[in-house]
Amino acid sequence: MNQSTETPALVRTEEAFSAADLRALCMRIAASGVLGRSKHYLAMLEYLVECSVANKTPKEIELATEVLGKPAGFDVSTDSSVRVYVHQLRKKLAAFYEGNEQGSLYQLAIPKGKYSLAAVPRTVIVEPGRVSLLKPNLNSALLGLVVLLLGANLIYMFSEEGGLSSPSSQIAATHPVWKTVLNDDQPILLVMGDYYIFGELNFNGSIARMVREFNVNSSSDLEDLQFSDIEHTENYLDLDLSYIPEGSAYALAKIVPILQSSDKTVNITMMSDLTNSDIRSNHIVYIGYISALEKLTAMTFAGSGLRLGRSYDELLNSATEEYYTSDAGLPEEGEPFRDYGLFSTFPASSDTQVVLISGMRDAGLMHTAQALSDTAALDDLVVAMDSDTVEAVASFEALYEVYGVDRLNFEANLVYTNLLDTTQIWRSPQSARLN
Repeated sequence: MNQSTETPALVRTEEAFSAADLRALCMRIAASGVLGRSKHYLAMLEYLVECSVANKTPKEIELATEVLGKPAGFDVSTDSSVRVYVHQLRKKLAAFYEGNEQGSLYQLAIPKGKYSLAAVPRTVIVEPGRVSLLKPNLNSALLGLVVLLLGANLIYMFSEEGGLSSPSSQIAATHPVWKTVLNDDQPILLVMGDYYIFGELNFNGSIARMVREFNVNSSSDLEDLQFSDIEHTENYLDLDLSYIPEGSAYALAKIVPILQSSDKTVNITMMSDLTNSDIRSNHIVYIGYISALEKLTAMTFAGSGLRLGRSYDELLNSATEEYYTSDAGLPEEGEPFRDYGLFSTFPASSDTQVVLISGMRDAGLMHTAQALSDTAALDDLVVAMDSDTVEAVASFEALYEVYGVDRLNFEANLVYTNLLDTTQIWRSPQSARLN
């Protein structure tokens, strides 16, 4: 018997569950722990259950005000909090049924694009974006197959025969935004924003812990610290180690194929090892957090309409005095948050260009890399600048407002673009040393 490839009809909850059964099921889902520690997921599930019992389909604004506690004037067009919560709740419901309610004929689901519950036959697995006719006991096998395919894909990507290029990256590489670093003979230096860490010894002379100190970003910084406060720092040890955020790996995978498609020499280094000579001799493509810009910080903000706020998780619009503040470092697991991604490109010298792909945290960084590898998103940048001149494409900045959960980006808006004042870039202290 052949399986149908058509999307199966969803069943109204009242046809599959009585009101009492539905409320009891809600309690079992909560007790399973799948909803996590956030009170909002349980509140949203309970609200959707009561709407189902009352045969009511709630609106997004109702979920925002009555579940998430948003004010009455909340604008759903500019804040995707409800959509993020519903997206995550949809996944949590699917996760609950992977190990529970094995004898039930139906499972609760939230259809894509809806803010209401539906019942789905248990032989149907509902995932965000698609419905497939697969039985639950195939999940493990499918997961293993996905892992195997991903592994094979990575091997292919990094093999000498396969290379790193893909059709989409080759198309993105032809965009004017990338021509400033790809269409000449200058080598490209890919700079990763890293964080220097050192060791602290215990009384036995063994490494007791590794330390990250914001004012110590290199071996020479550690030496300076040791000389300035030897009583407290005599047990510090240079381990010659640094680390990069997880989001940098995702961004790297997006950007490297674009650079590789030019057939130019591409080298890679850490920000902690970057020299002024490197900046003078290479096009610089930076990937990392704003807080790890280090030697590029002065150049980045010299001609910018933005400046650093009270922390590296905040930027201030100099013209409007508007603050852009990330709260990506604050929410608990599963809580939606807002982050910001920064793109900037400008000349570092008469021969070299800087392309900055950055973010306050992982979600912002990841979205910026995603946008810079997508032709449509690159076109949106040029349109937003209202200019397609060579000068505009070679010297501008953009800021993305990114909504996400658990360091993953889900939705984003381009909230700021600006032509850079290149005369200020050249006059910055950093640039003055290069010319």
